[in-house]
Amino acid sequence: MNSELQLTNKLVPQHVAIIMDGNGRWAKKKGKIRTFGHRAGVKGVRASVSFSLKNKIKVLTLFAFSSENWNRPQEEVGVLMELFKMVLSSEVKKLHKNNVRLRVIGDTSRFDKKLVEQIHEAESLTAKNDGLVLNIAANYGGRWDIVNATRVLAEQVKAGTLDSNDIDEALFNRFTCCTDLPELDLLIRTGGETRISNFLLWQVAYAELYFTDTYWPDFNEDAFQLAIDNFADRQRRYGMTGEQVS
Repeated sequence: MNSELQLTNKLVPQHVAIIMDGNGRWAKKKGKIRTFGHRAGVKGVRASVSFSLKNKIKVLTLFAFSSENWNRPQEEVGVLMELFKMVLSSEVKKLHKNNVRLRVIGDTSRFDKKLVEQIHEAESLTAKNDGLVLNIAANYGGRWDIVNATRVLAEQVKAGTLDSNDIDEALFNRFTCCTDLPELDLLIRTGGETRISNFLLWQVAYAELYFTDTYWPDFNEDAFQLAIDNFADRQRRYGMTGEQVS
């Protein structure tokens, strides 16, 4: 299927976020261990980046590792960290060649020194690219994002450099992880679950939500196409009536 042609004259979201869920269950169905599914999930990342590039989506934000995922079995967490390093090593040059800017959003202070260095190198290499912005949310939580922004503003008020009466949504947004990016238009969750799981809580306010039973390793460009088609058929009212929007 030619995804690029399919989106001609359709409403294309500027910013898409994906909760990449179902790796473990996908592996279990195949009689494999959970980490086999995580490794297979790299295919879904490649397909989503390819689709976004073809269809001029400006920002793609992928939920790779939540702040709660540290509670998973130690072996699984270790594999996820090593997989993150491997993907950074193998994929960053390809992203750079395709004019993709890579950003890692979240609290990276808990990662080991080697991974932090790889993140900084990848972000530095791609910093001037002006095509797709690829956000990888790692050790990220929506509540953490909100609390972190609140802390920064509170410190400025305490220091006397900011009047609390001047705090509004626009100012608050400047201190969240997705500042300077288009508003989130579409949030996709794979794997059949229908919850947000502490992802982009501030940014999701008026996003369209799309849930699919497809497990993440099977989420290809055709599956992405279905999500975009569903999005294109919706009426986004932002608190207004349908008559006002139309």
